[in-house]
Amino acid sequence: MSDRVYKLVEVVGTSSTGTDDAMHNAITTAAKTIRHIDWFEVVKTTGHVVDGKIAHFQVTLKIGFRLETD
Repeated sequence: MSDRVYKLVEVVGTSSTGTDDAMHNAITTAAKTIRHIDWFEVVKTTGHVVDGKIAHFQVTLKIGFRLETD
């Protein structure tokens, strides 16, 4: 493995069905504009409650992507 430099961005994915879908939504959307995504870290999981039931999941991710070299 060669030496590399990474940049981190923080994104929040949401879903009404679960945390896995929220993470997939975040990565899939970020991958449309960010090249070379190599990893992610779950920073925080939150949600929205309506009438005593979970209505929406929110997952905050740090996404690491490789910077391009010359």
